Amino acid sequence: MSGLRETFEAEIARGGDAPDGDGLHPVQVPGSPLYAEAQPPSRSGLPPALFVHGLGGSTRNWELLMGGLADAVDGHAVDLPGFGQSPPPDDADLSLDAHMRAVVDHLERSGRGPVHLFGNSLGGAVVTRLAALRPDLVRTLTLISPALPELPPQTTAWPTAMLALPGASGVVRRVARGSSFESQTQALLELCYGDPGNIPPERRAVMVSEYRRRAQLPYALDVLSRSARGIVRAYTERGAHSLWRQAERVTAPTLLVYGLKDRLVGYRMARRASQAFADSRLLVLPEAGHVAMMEYPDLVAARVEDFLTEVAGGLHLQEREAPPMRDSAAWTRQPPA
Repeated sequence: MSGLRETFEAEIARGGDAPDGDGLHPVQVPGSPLYAEAQPPSRSGLPPALFVHGLGGSTRNWELLMGGLADAVDGHAVDLPGFGQSPPPDDADLSLDAHMRAVVDHLERSGRGPVHLFGNSLGGAVVTRLAALRPDLVRTLTLISPALPELPPQTTAWPTAMLALPGASGVVRRVARGSSFESQTQALLELCYGDPGNIPPERRAVMVSEYRRRAQLPYALDVLSRSARGIVRAYTERGAHSLWRQAERVTAPTLLVYGLKDRLVGYRMARRASQAFADSRLLVLPEAGHVAMMEYPDLVAARVEDFLTEVAGGLHLQEREAPPMRDSAAWTRQPPA
């Protein structure tokens, strides 16, 4: 058993937080149980969908979008190993491949594949690799600000990239010691949201509470650092294992979602992604940041429903940009060179 897993077991033994069963259920996969949350569909017979969060995220990141898609899919969201309520893996492997294997194992053991597969940030990279290597498990792919190789990254993404450096978790721990959980949460929201001021107070309070719970877990920063290291390692892979090469192998219809105010994944990558995925559509949200499914869940849900309807009908809609958030006029634009 890895040191990370031993830390998790010790935390539970001393009375720390364990999965509380509030909509979460475990699926036993090799290495550790993986926890998932189900969104009850509005009716039976809807196609299955799986939602995979980004670095530092959890199933909670998908609650609003899953609710908005309750008429379209039978949705489950999964906590990647070491995140949310899922314990760290026995072998402490938090590479991109390990996260992908955990999602594959979840799909195979739950018997839900093939699914409409969603991924944000790190989750976007995970499901891109999965769709390339296991097309039998994927109906469609929806990628929201996917963490595909961007070299050099935009300057606002450097703090996240620094998490991959040896000893980074200790530095972050020392820096955070002098600030409140509220201020730490605010800093994270400013990094991820186009405009954190739009978050309702009650939802912000839930975010602070969840951040506090997560920050107090003794293994949390190590999991974050190891997973960040896994992303950086994946960015440097070449040949058939390159993420961009794998994106070119994806045959599933793909919806790409980018925010113009994303500080972590540059909008300039929209063109490359549109060219890499063979059967892709592009949705651009002018006011969104890195987590469009949390910022504009109703708009994203509507576009996803259009996409799923299009795929089911064998149509292909034009690449388009969403209308400005305060303007009902639709307009289109090519992604930047």
